[in-house]
Amino acid sequence: MTATASSAPIRRLRRARRRLTPFQVASALVVLFMAALALYPLGTVLVRVFVSNGHLDVSGLRRTFDEPDLGTVVANTLIVVGASTGIALLIGSLLAWVNERTDARMGLLTEALPLVPFLLPPIAGSVAWVLLLSPGAGFVNAWLRWCLAKVGDHTFTGPLNVYSWFGLILVYTIYQVPYAFMLVSAGLRNVDPSLEEQSRVSGAGLLRTVRRVTLPGVLPSIGGAVLLMLWSGFGIVSVPLAIGTGANIHVLSERIVRVLTFTYPPDTGVAIGLSLIMIAFVAVAWWAQTRILRRERFATVGGKGRRATPIRLGAWRWPVRGVVLCYMLVTTVLPLFALVIVSLERFWSSTIPWGDLTLDAYRTGVLHEAIARKSLVDSLELGGIGATVGVVFAAIVSLFVVRTSPRVGRVVDGAIKFPATLSHIVIAVGFVLALGGAPFHLGGTVAILLLAYLALYFPQTAVVADAAVAQVGRELPEASRVAGAGEGRTFRRVYTPLMVSGLAAGWALLFVRCVGDLTASSILAGPKNPVVGWKILQVYTDGSFSQMAALSTILTLVSGVVVVAVLTLTRRRGRVALGRRGAAT
Repeated sequence: MTATASSAPIRRLRRARRRLTPFQVASALVVLFMAALALYPLGTVLVRVFVSNGHLDVSGLRRTFDEPDLGTVVANTLIVVGASTGIALLIGSLLAWVNERTDARMGLLTEALPLVPFLLPPIAGSVAWVLLLSPGAGFVNAWLRWCLAKVGDHTFTGPLNVYSWFGLILVYTIYQVPYAFMLVSAGLRNVDPSLEEQSRVSGAGLLRTVRRVTLPGVLPSIGGAVLLMLWSGFGIVSVPLAIGTGANIHVLSERIVRVLTFTYPPDTGVAIGLSLIMIAFVAVAWWAQTRILRRERFATVGGKGRRATPIRLGAWRWPVRGVVLCYMLVTTVLPLFALVIVSLERFWSSTIPWGDLTLDAYRTGVLHEAIARKSLVDSLELGGIGATVGVVFAAIVSLFVVRTSPRVGRVVDGAIKFPATLSHIVIAVGFVLALGGAPFHLGGTVAILLLAYLALYFPQTAVVADAAVAQVGRELPEASRVAGAGEGRTFRRVYTPLMVSGLAAGWALLFVRCVGDLTASSILAGPKNPVVGWKILQVYTDGSFSQMAALSTILTLVSGVVVVAVLTLTRRRGRVALGRRGAAT
C-alpha cells in the first residue's frame, strides 16, 4: 500500500512528461524562431554569392576581386586584428595573473575595472580616443606639448597621432583586452593551485612554474580568448570608421559599411564578396584553435576548488599595483574625461575653457534636435525591448536544451549560438539581403534593427542563461510538477525566482550592446529609424564634435547607470537569499 502510494507521484510525473503541454509548444516555437533568426540571414548571404534574381551570378565576386586595393585592405585587416589580438592577449593575461595569483590584487577594483571598456559603447570609446590623441587638438597631445615646452622643445602638433597604425592598433587592443582578461581569469581559477605550489616547492622558479605548469593549464582558455578576439576584431566597425579613415588605413569591415551605406546604389555584390573573405578568415581561425586544443588536450587540469595561495611579490607589490592602476586610468578615466569636457565646450580645442563651459550641446544638439532626440529614444526602447525579449527567450531556450535529448540539445544550442562564431558585419549584411526587400520589406524599420540585435547578441545572453539554469538543479522543479503545477507555472514560480540574479546580468549585457551598437546600426539604420550609434557616426562625419561628445556621454551614462543598478540589485538579492537560507538552517 505504501509502495503504491509512494510511486503514484512518479507515475503522474512520467505521464506529464509524455503529454505535450502549451509551454513545451511555446518553447519549441521560440527555439525555431531564434534558430531561423540566426541561420536564415547567413544562408541568404551564402546563396547570394552565386545566385541573383534566380540565376547564377558571380559578378559580385568578380567585382570584389577586381578592386584595385583589395590586397592592401586584406593585409591591413590581418595586421590590425593580428597585432591587437597578440598585444591584448599579453595585457589581459598579465592582468588576470596579477588578480588571480598574486598579493597585488585589489579586490573589486582589479576584478571589475579591466572590464569597463567592454561596457563602454565602442563608438563612444572610439570618439573619446580621437579627442585625446588627435594630433592638433587632442588633450593628451596638448599636455605633452606643454611638458616639452618646459624643456625647450616647441612643437605645434603631436607628438602622438591617433590617425596612424599606432592609434588604430591601440584602440583595437583596448577593446580586446576584456575578452582575454575574462577567459584567462576563468582558466586560472580552474587550474589546480597545488600543482603550481608543488612546482615552486621542488625548486622551480616563478617563470619556470608559469611556463611549465600555469600556461599549459590555461591553454584552452587562451585559445578561446584568441578566437573570441579574432571574431570581435574582424567585426569591429566603429574604430576603423572613426580612426582608420583618417589614417587612410582601410579594413574589410569599414569597406563593407561604405559600399552599403555611402555608395548609391548600394553594391551588395561587393559587400557579399568581402563578407565571404571575412567568413574564410574566421573559419581558418576556428580550425586552428580546434587543432591546437585537440593536440594539447592533456593541458587541461581539473582542480579541487581550493583557492591558490597568493604569490608574494615583496617590494614589487606596489609597483605592480601602480602599473595596473595606470592602465585603468588611461583606458577608462581619460576617455570618459574627454567625452564630458568636449560635450561642455562650444568648440573643441586643446585648451579647456574652464570658465566658459556650457550645456548648449545637450540642449541644442540632443534635446532640441528632432533626429538626435528620436535616435536616443529609439535606442533606449530597442535596448529595453531587445534585452527583455532576449533574456526571456534565452531562459526558455536554455531550459529546452537541458530537458530535451542530448543530440537535439547540441544541434539547437549550436544553431542558436552560431552567430557568435562569425563577424557581426557579415550577419548585418545578411539581414539587409534577407529582410530588407521582398517578401518582408523591413528595410528602414525599427523591426529589422530589433531582430538584428537579437541575432547578434543573443548567443552571449544564452551563455548567461545556461549558467543560471545550471544553478537551479532538478529537485525543486520536479517537486513543483509532482505537486501538480504545469510547465508554465513551474517556470514562473520556481525557475524565474532562482534564475533572476543571473538573468539580470544577462539583461544588462544585452541592453548595453543593443543601445551602443554600431555594426548593425551603420547598415540598417537611417533617417526613418535612427539610433544613437548611427547618429553619432553621422555627427562625427559632419565634424560637430560637441554634439558627438554629448550623445556619447549620454549613451555612456545611461549604460553605466543600468549596469550599476542591475549589479546592485543582484547583490542585494543575493544577500537576502543568503540570509533566508541561514535562517532556515
